[in-house]
Amino acid sequence: MTATPTASQHPPDLPGPDETVKLWFCPNEELAPGIAATLATHWLDEHEQEIAGRFLFERDRRQYLVAHTLVRRVLALESGVPESEAVIWRSSRGRPFLQKPPEGLPRGGRELDFNLSHSRGHNLVGVVRRHRIGVDVERLDRGAKGLDTIVETFAAEERHWVARAAPGRQRDRRALRLWTLKEAYSKARGLGLGLPFDSFSFTLAEDRGVTGFRPPGNDHERWWRFVELEPVPDVVAAVAVLAGPGAPPALQLHHGFPWGRAAPRLVPLPGPVAVPV
Repeated sequence: MTATPTASQHPPDLPGPDETVKLWFCPNEELAPGIAATLATHWLDEHEQEIAGRFLFERDRRQYLVAHTLVRRVLALESGVPESEAVIWRSSRGRPFLQKPPEGLPRGGRELDFNLSHSRGHNLVGVVRRHRIGVDVERLDRGAKGLDTIVETFAAEERHWVARAAPGRQRDRRALRLWTLKEAYSKARGLGLGLPFDSFSFTLAEDRGVTGFRPPGNDHERWWRFVELEPVPDVVAAVAVLAGPGAPPALQLHHGFPWGRAAPRLVPLPGPVAVPV
């Protein structure tokens, strides 16, 4: 259920209202193939170069190169660590992290978290200064392929909500709205597909927005904000970020490859969804 937190309920050391959630949405066509390949040659580390070389199809290789050069560019802008010098390591469950210099980040602070998602030509990177963020992006034009299998992983109440929609586009949209939220939340937790998707559930507004959240039993963080976006027509995205006290922090949505710091679109960040005791 959605609730307004009181001061006594807020756990300490959560993001304050002055902290900003930053998103970069970048379609592949925003970066020409030759430029992506050149940037990758100079920016990606040995491990990333090796992965890029394994792809059999050029479209898959291009997707990887755009996504990972985007990550390094965003991290350089936010942390001050040059693209080619950023050290990115992965947890045992595959979640990427930026290795911080012992003296702190050149642009200030000691903490920075990021998350990446990409889906058939579209890329989304999210950054926060403290705690965790998870993002996910999906295309609505994927059709029904695989959606039935996806819905089977949901909680019972979510499956019933999807089934009540008319078959076709309306039902597909409901399924992908839930899927992106579940992916974003599990990625923010650092658990990925290791978190059973039927162990937690969302209640959604008819058009957009989370009105209720039933967490898994192992969620001890207690306060989350969830955002649903459609950055371009027929592409849905979701963001999960730990909540903080006071007024909602801002969310900035940047579009395109970040060569500079063009003015972002400001998006309202909903209030936290209280996790029941």
